Amino acid sequence: MTSALTPVSKSLLASNKAAFAAAIGDSYAHTGFAVVSDHGLDPALLDRAMGDVKAFFALPDETKRRYHVPGGGGQRGYTPFGVEAAKGAAEVDLKEFWHVGRTLPPGHRFQAFMPDNLWPEEIPSFRRNLTDLFDALDRLGVEILSAIAIYLDLPETFFEAPVRDGNSILRLLHYPPTPPNPQGVRAGAHEDINVITLLLGAEEAGLQLLDKQGRWQDVSPPDGAVVVNIGDMLQRLTNHRLPSTTHRVVNPKADRAHLPRYSIPYFLHFAPDYGIKTLPSCITQDNPNRYPEPITAQEFLLQRLKEIRLA
Repeated sequence: MTSALTPVSKSLLASNKAAFAAAIGDSYAHTGFAVVSDHGLDPALLDRAMGDVKAFFALPDETKRRYHVPGGGGQRGYTPFGVEAAKGAAEVDLKEFWHVGRTLPPGHRFQAFMPDNLWPEEIPSFRRNLTDLFDALDRLGVEILSAIAIYLDLPETFFEAPVRDGNSILRLLHYPPTPPNPQGVRAGAHEDINVITLLLGAEEAGLQLLDKQGRWQDVSPPDGAVVVNIGDMLQRLTNHRLPSTTHRVVNPKADRAHLPRYSIPYFLHFAPDYGIKTLPSCITQDNPNRYPEPITAQEFLLQRLKEIRLA
């Protein structure tokens, strides 16, 4: 079944903030997902970044593994094929990936939580292009959060301080061609850990969300659009008013199994010391506080990394 997610044009944010906030907020309240068109990301930058992504994953396995950090929780550099698994899954995901994090100035108070980035020396343009893409998606994420704040009747700038210097991650994903009768799926059913995820469209299909009726629906955004979904941190903050929806990436049909799949999600996070405490406006008689004990974003992240076998 194909998901009926109607794209919302970000151009509305400049001309009619209330209309954009209502449209994107209603989409989140119903599905946990929204599709944003006219997002303003530079198509040339996206092409350059994807070219570098494909070039890296085409390198020999022994070369890629030089950028794996044992014990690093997958937070920077390369994570080999068959390591990460969805929470509670018996099989590992059929993917490999690279993580780019926020670059902090020397002596920053969050250096203990955000290690330095690694850069593959085999691809000279990788660092520049992926840093530029990280920054562009970070800015877009803050703009979308301003609309979410309006939808929640909060000050428009409510999320700016909590995500400033957030422990956000740009993930470069490669799902290799799948063999006959593979053990596992490209990405098992899961919810995202973070605040919101911005996903650049993949050339190959496979992304599905679980709707409120328990049916899996294909997410097929139009070319050039960005899929943006709610993560567990925001679900917790809003007492499930904005749901973090279960989603997965299924294996391709036989006639597409020989093709790889690439995608680039940006996981926007709160700052490590931000206290995730239920918003009072999201607590009602019908929806009592599910999380009376606050938790810092860093504590929450570590709990979840252990659950998905990265820590």
